[in-house]
Amino acid sequence: MKKFTTLVSTCVPLNVEDVDTDQIIPARFLKATTREGFGENLFRDWRFTAEGAPRPDFVLNKPEHVGAKILVAGKNFGCGSSREHAAWAISDFGISVVVSSFFADIFKNNALNNGLLPVQVSPDFLRKMFSVIQADASAQLEVNLEDQTISIKGTGGKETFDINPYKKHCLINGFDDIDFLLSIRDEIKSFENSRTHA
Repeated sequence: MKKFTTLVSTCVPLNVEDVDTDQIIPARFLKATTREGFGENLFRDWRFTAEGAPRPDFVLNKPEHVGAKILVAGKNFGCGSSREHAAWAISDFGISVVVSSFFADIFKNNALNNGLLPVQVSPDFLRKMFSVIQADASAQLEVNLEDQTISIKGTGGKETFDINPYKKHCLINGFDDIDFLLSIRDEIKSFENSRTHA
């Protein structure tokens, strides 16, 4: 996985609560078993008409949000089914961080396992972010994983966020679970040798 330490980016404000995984990536697009190619169908039914034309009023299609790497979403993001493809689709689209005031547990774990950082903030801070982004689409957020902080650049607004220490270590070092085990191979060998000679 790609290493993650600090990210400064503009944002995509998706001010909708209870966004479920079937909206993030509809079931009819879950035909591949690799992680690539899902981004083109991210929020397919919200981004495109039935004829396949982009909906100009959907936030991901607005020119001012093109290239943003942070998705700021409403409460209870990622609810619904356990499909891991939702995290794959968001990452494949180019988003590295999703911010919300609450995540469904399975989505949160799927995101962390796939190098997508879910940042849970207070409802008040989430409202402040939406307000700032809606007033100025060029507003940027800074996410510092080592310090576990998220700030709204130029406003002084800042919060800390929680993350599982193991997942934090993996994201900072670009490890998946196998990479982590390989990184401590010498410690594992040493432990096994100590048991053999006991």
